[in-house]
Amino acid sequence: MRRWALLLALGLPLAGAMDAGAQQRQGPPHEWTFGMWTGGLYPAVDSESPSCAGLPTVIFTRDIVMRVSVLDTAYRQRTIETVALQPNGLEFRFTPIAPMVGPLGNRTPPDIGFGCGGNPNILRVERKGPDEIAFPGCDEFPSTLKRCTAGSR
Repeated sequence: MRRWALLLALGLPLAGAMDAGAQQRQGPPHEWTFGMWTGGLYPAVDSESPSCAGLPTVIFTRDIVMRVSVLDTAYRQRTIETVALQPNGLEFRFTPIAPMVGPLGNRTPPDIGFGCGGNPNILRVERKGPDEIAFPGCDEFPSTLKRCTAGSR
């Protein structure tokens, strides 16, 4: 019994020292964008009520960015290929979308991107404040977006 007590007494401080020197795991560079955002299509009015969480304009997750579409009731989903840090924010590169075959030939949905510089596979996000972002140069999102904060405080 004494041996176990001695091993535990000597082993626990060593285990704590090994954990203290371990490198902290860092999250992805876009971790600060995770969550629901309102506005963008129109000026953000209410970001603190439960109704904001009921119908956000954009949702950022680890692997996907979802956005509302004016032409459809479902969210458009884009899979993130890479995220690069920029001086004032981030640049998302999405996995290219294969054209959908339809009666008019091979076409991508007009609102699959964010209306940014003619490339539907790139989204630049500019941080305006702790809970405010903008998509510079994106015609479909001329206004800033605010994070939905209902229930998170």
